[in-house]
Amino acid sequence: MPVAMITGATSGFGRAAAYRFAAAGWSLILTGRRSERLEALEQDIGNKVPVLTLTLDVRDAEAVARAVEELPAEFREVTCLVNNAGLALAPKPAQEVDLADWHTMIDTNITGLVNVTHAMLARLIATGAGASIINIGSVAGSWPYPGGHVYGATKAFVEQFSYNLRCDLKGTGVRVTDIAPGMAETEFTLVRTKGDQAASDALYSGTTPLQAEDIAEQIFHVATLPDHININRLEVMPTRQTWSPFTIDRD
Repeated sequence: MPVAMITGATSGFGRAAAYRFAAAGWSLILTGRRSERLEALEQDIGNKVPVLTLTLDVRDAEAVARAVEELPAEFREVTCLVNNAGLALAPKPAQEVDLADWHTMIDTNITGLVNVTHAMLARLIATGAGASIINIGSVAGSWPYPGGHVYGATKAFVEQFSYNLRCDLKGTGVRVTDIAPGMAETEFTLVRTKGDQAASDALYSGTTPLQAEDIAEQIFHVATLPDHININRLEVMPTRQTWSPFTIDRD
């Protein structure tokens, strides 16, 4: 039975991915900071497949390394790592943003991803052919927008980190993919606006955004491709979302 480790599994893409992998019979290591949500997930799908939940802050390198070192025997041979933990904050112009919000995004989206990946590399290499690292990036890593500042920069890091991992892992059988979603209706905007439900509703009103399950399906697809196939980057946007012209400042 293959094992998937999913960070940030308590909501959004991570939670949906947990259900998708469970439906296919995978064992699961699910991490997140909200213990009560992890417990609910375990109760819901733990009777279908083996589930190990870890209350874990990916920003804490020592805690991450310890958790990976102490994995029970039945969860040690990990086939797929889904680096999903991440967030956006401060949807305002850079000059109006609290510096602490920038640091939180960097610490979670970059440092957290690096911590988990580094801790898991030896286990994934030991698994070998068919193992996958799937990093959740964003179209914001390629396409700037007002208020994107540090969030977009962190997702650009995810893209380049994924590509460079591919180079280093050549010959190990371990695949690396950057999945870059566009607009998706999850808790993302609620977190970014610190609970402003009206702002979240306005963003998704009158259009058809992606759902968490749409991205979970892409994650599962990439993880279960034949061993010889690597998707380097998969950019996924709603049909109703596209690019805008350059903005021009006029007198």
